[in-house]
Amino acid sequence: MSTGLIVVIVVAAIILLALLVMLPRMRASAKRQQAERELHRRRETVADEHRTAAREREERAEVAEQKARMAQQAAEKERAEAGMMEERAKMHEQGRADHELVDESERDRFADVMSTPADRDGDGHTEDDRARDMTQRDENGARMESEGGPQSPEYEQGREDERRFERSRLTDDVRESERQ
Repeated sequence: MSTGLIVVIVVAAIILLALLVMLPRMRASAKRQQAERELHRRRETVADEHRTAAREREERAEVAEQKARMAQQAAEKERAEAGMMEERAKMHEQGRADHELVDESERDRFADVMSTPADRDGDGHTEDDRARDMTQRDENGARMESEGGPQSPEYEQGREDERRFERSRLTDDVRESERQ
């Protein structure tokens, strides 16, 4: 045999031996890479599932929060209405809403017992009569004393003097500002 053929056979044997030694390592490496890819794919699948579940829960939480806000507003509205009804009850207890209980046709019949004043001046409105009562003035505009009678003429004169003084002071202030 020729030496060239021997060299070729030796080289082929070395290559075959190297392949036999390297083949299990290459298979192990390929299996490891395949396992890594499979694990990576599974990780991403599970992560996507968790993200989807998280988004769904977040949406449900937002809906629940919105419903809670609506329930809170409804509760506040109910409290406000309850407070309003309580105030109306107090008005009725104190007799401040008797006008709601008596029709116009019955006003004369209940005028003596109603705490809401009747239409004393006959103009069809009781607001002016109530306002007059609140400021404690009689029909002529005179201020009533705490016992119910008109104030003394000196008192009324003093009040009129105060008003005149205030008007003249304001007029002087306007003139002063116009000069400047």
